[in-house]
Amino acid sequence: MLHEDNYYYNLIRYNIKKYREKANLTQQQLADLAGITMNYLAKIESVKMQRGFTIVIVGRIADALNIDIRCLFEPIEEENSDSKN
Repeated sequence: MLHEDNYYYNLIRYNIKKYREKANLTQQQLADLAGITMNYLAKIESVKMQRGFTIVIVGRIADALNIDIRCLFEPIEEENSDSKN
């Protein structure tokens, strides 16, 4: 199955935010660890930004989160699927 480009951007941005929050890091703290600006990280996490980050940046963010880069490609979990019933 071939996904649209937006699928991959949304997948990565979702997982960056998920792992950042799991690590109890603010956007500023993660940006500092990854060597990027907080503004750039905020744009990466924003749904409005559909392009603009490279695999190098994704790798630096994964390193800063102390996770394997493959974690940022994990499928998006359906949250609260049971709470709708």
